[in-house]
Parts: sequence; structure tokens; C-alpha cells
Amino acid sequence: MAKKAAADSFRSEEAGSDQASLLKQDQQKQAMYLAQETGHFSLVKAMHLADAITLLNGLSGFMSILHSMKYSADSAVARPASMSNLWLAFAFIPLGLLADLFDGKVARWRGKSSLMGQELDSLADLVTFGVAPAAIAFSVGYRTAVDQLLLTFYVLCGLTRLARFNVTVQMLPKDKTGKSKYFEGVPVPFACFTSSTFLAYWSYTGQIGKVIPYGTSLTGSILEFHPTVLIYVVCGILMVSKTLKVPKP
Repeated sequence: MAKKAAADSFRSEEAGSDQASLLKQDQQKQAMYLAQETGHFSLVKAMHLADAITLLNGLSGFMSILHSMKYSADSAVARPASMSNLWLAFAFIPLGLLADLFDGKVARWRGKSSLMGQELDSLADLVTFGVAPAAIAFSVGYRTAVDQLLLTFYVLCGLTRLARFNVTVQMLPKDKTGKSKYFEGVPVPFACFTSSTFLAYWSYTGQIGKVIPYGTSLTGSILEFHPTVLIYVVCGILMVSKTLKVPKP
């Protein structure tokens, strides 16, 4: 029994080593394409299917931002703001999440690991789960100087969280499939959906614009702000927390 267990363990380690070798070769091939000084469509050749799905995540985030801007533009010129633009801004965020979930599954299914894909994933997440929800918040009425400062804090926390993930992901404990066992700090999509859920509910009940719940504090001063914007501050702090470890599903 002991010999059989040892043999099984050896075969498992050997298979893992072979897989790691193939992934390294694939990454080197991609790096070669990207490093070419000349060559038609070298960037396209270097991309994998999972990378294309990641781009859909970034596209969803950008479309959300555009619809937030359209909603803001309507109110800026005293036209009745079209709620359809606001709802589209909300809707593109879960579409981005779907792409974010599937790119990793496709990469593992095809056995293709992409260094560029890792960077694309973080950049797309920043757009969709960092900038887009902050843009929605601004469009619905969080527009004082302090509001904008605190929304910027949220976006920068997301940026820092994603950069830390890229640096530490290889050092975190892994399970048998090679996935990290936990997240350091809450994931950026979770923070995004937490804050966006409040805004979506208030938008549905008409509590936006000048009737945001709990109004403003320090009204009339340069420090005027909406207390509910602190939701974004809390989410930002939870993202960059080092001690908070969230188990992966």
C-alpha cells in the first residue's frame, strides 16, 4: 500500500511538473510574439481565447461609464434624465462579471496560461468594478468635492488591491487544482456589487439626485458631503485589508 501511494504521488507530481512545463512554454511563446519588433498582427497572434473574453469584461465596464455620462449629461442641461441610461450603466456591470468568471474557466479548460491575460484581467476589473461604479455614484448625485475625493479613494483602493494580487498570487497557498485558497481582502467585484446594490435600490425607489438618503452633512461648507458615500470608503478599506482573508468558493 505504501509503495502504491508513493507511486501515485510520484505520478501526480510528474503530471503537475509536465503541466507547469507546458504552461511555461506557452508563456514564452506569447512573450516572443509580443517582443517582435516587426510582424503583422503580432499582438493578435499572442492572444488566447480567454484574453478575448477578458476584453469583454473591460468593454462592459466602459459601456457602463458611457451610459453614466449620458445620464449625467441629461441632468446637466436640465433635460429629464433618461432612467434607461442609468439602468444600462448598472446592467453592464454584471455582464462584466460574467466575462470575468468565464475567462479563468476557459483558460483552465484549454490549459493556456497567459501572462498578458493576468494583466488584462486586472485592468479590466479596474474599469468595470472600480471606475464604473464610482461613475454611477457621481451621476446619481454624489458630486460635492468631498464626495469626489472619497469616490477617488475607492477607485485607488481597487487599483492597489489588484496590483497587490498580481504580485502575491504566486505566493498564496494553493489547492490541488492550483487555485489560491483565499483572497487577501475582499475581491474588487464583491466591493463593487455591495456598493452598487445600495445605489440600484435607491435609484429604483427614486432616492437619487437631491433626495439621496440622509441628505448631506456640513451643508453649505466646502466640506459638504453625503454620509452614504462612506459605503465606498468602507468597501475600499475592505479591499486593501491584509488581515481579512476571504475563502475562495
